[in-house]
Amino acid sequence: MPYTRTQGSAAEHGDRSAAMIVVVDYGRGNLFSIDQALRHLGCSPVATSDPAEIEAATGVILPGVGAFGDAMDRLRQQTLIGPLQQTARSGRPFLGICLGMQMLASHSEEFGTHEGLDLVPGHIRRLPEDDRPGGIEVPNIGWRRLIPGSGPTAEKSEDYAYFVHSYFFEPTDPSVISSSINFNGHMVPAIIRSGNIQGFQFHPERSGPAGLRFLENFLRCCSNPPG
Repeated sequence: MPYTRTQGSAAEHGDRSAAMIVVVDYGRGNLFSIDQALRHLGCSPVATSDPAEIEAATGVILPGVGAFGDAMDRLRQQTLIGPLQQTARSGRPFLGICLGMQMLASHSEEFGTHEGLDLVPGHIRRLPEDDRPGGIEVPNIGWRRLIPGSGPTAEKSEDYAYFVHSYFFEPTDPSVISSSINFNGHMVPAIIRSGNIQGFQFHPERSGPAGLRFLENFLRCCSNPPG
């Protein structure tokens, strides 16, 4: 679905010229699509693996595709784990996308047991299989309707978003679940929010106008931080 530039004044969007939005480049993310989506929203992101730039960022986006353990190894090899944890815990807006959302967790069971960034306590589990007629195959690939959460961080959108994943985030505290999808009769988190930290299991950069709205909201947080 093609992108259209979000309309509005600079005041409505916040001062994005003053915001340094970093997209973490560690070799395991679809940076081009994310970069294009952010530029459609009037943002000029910085793709970097430099710890100093990450620590200086106004807001950080951690993308990710592939396997959890491999991605964490890449962060470790580039000495990025500490800077990412420090930036997220400083209160600045921090967004994980797809595998990047899963990496916010404490541990993953994908191909063994692996430690995550431990920014949002929880575990990464494999999606439930269902061999019955009408069951959705794993991996979950395609458009799924978002189901609003009921907790304090609930996201009211019932739009469709585009997913590609075989594992899901099971948070220790269910109240961080903002939105879910129904996958083979199980409620699977699609959006999590914990303070300044949030994650999208779907790809907002591939989810058309709805995805752009979610990115727009994140950019507003970066342009107008609390306090």
